[in-house]
Amino acid sequence: MKKILLLFVIAIITINVNGQKLKPYVLAGYSSSDINTVKSEVKQKLKSNGFEVLGTYNPMNSNGRIVIVVSNSDLTSSVNNVGGYTGFALALRVALTKENGKTMISYTNPEYWGRAYFTKKWNKVSSKYASLISKFKTALSGYEGSNFSQFGSEKGLSTSKLKKYHYMMGMPYFEDNIELKEFGSFSEAISKIDQNLSTGVPGVKKVYSKKVGNMKLYGLALTGKDGEKRFMSKIDVSSPKHTAFLPYEMLVLGNKAYMLHGRFRIALAFPDLSMSQFMKIVSTPGYIEDKFEEVCK
Repeated sequence: MKKILLLFVIAIITINVNGQKLKPYVLAGYSSSDINTVKSEVKQKLKSNGFEVLGTYNPMNSNGRIVIVVSNSDLTSSVNNVGGYTGFALALRVALTKENGKTMISYTNPEYWGRAYFTKKWNKVSSKYASLISKFKTALSGYEGSNFSQFGSEKGLSTSKLKKYHYMMGMPYFEDNIELKEFGSFSEAISKIDQNLSTGVPGVKKVYSKKVGNMKLYGLALTGKDGEKRFMSKIDVSSPKHTAFLPYEMLVLGNKAYMLHGRFRIALAFPDLSMSQFMKIVSTPGYIEDKFEEVCK
């Protein structure tokens, strides 16, 4: 009888965990202060709680949006533990957005993105992510309406779906990323990419980079006429805004450079997009790939 009861309890716990719904972003709250004042304040709060600020920029060249890209020891430890394509998880993003006369503070939901990137190996890093989630809440507490509610999807995605996420049948999974270029070595790869970004690639601007071992993650702003300003205006149409979707990443792993497939990365950030909305940016994944290939030439 005790064994039956124990099995029943385990089954209930499993159902609850698998049934948990997560959304792409977390709303930390609002401030009545100017967006640049909030930027300075948030950066200091993040640093005081162990975060490394990797870079900041104005997505879409907008004065009403700022992204602060961060990493910390929980993220680097998790990536080191698993390796491979999980290098895309080295950074997360905090966003400031002018909405309704106030500055909204939001950030990428660590567990949502972590489960999507670590897939079947999530259990190896779940304790690190629990620590990360706690640090974000401590750092970004105290703002108006600060209840850390999730947003970015009406119903959210289950943890089991995130583990093997793809938008629909025939669409790419996390592992179906795009190889941009193969170099002679890791050092050659990052040297060439850094040189190109320093010299200047039309329509692309470096926001940050983070190197760990034989991997280096780059966050790149897409500033051209077919870049962020164009495609965000077609898909970021609800409120709260999905500012923390940006910037887009490129990962150097060993002697190869990769990007997450646009039909995976964009869908993960906007999981409720209809097919008709996706069709409005049908050329965007290819555009991003073309620009990133230029960075690697």
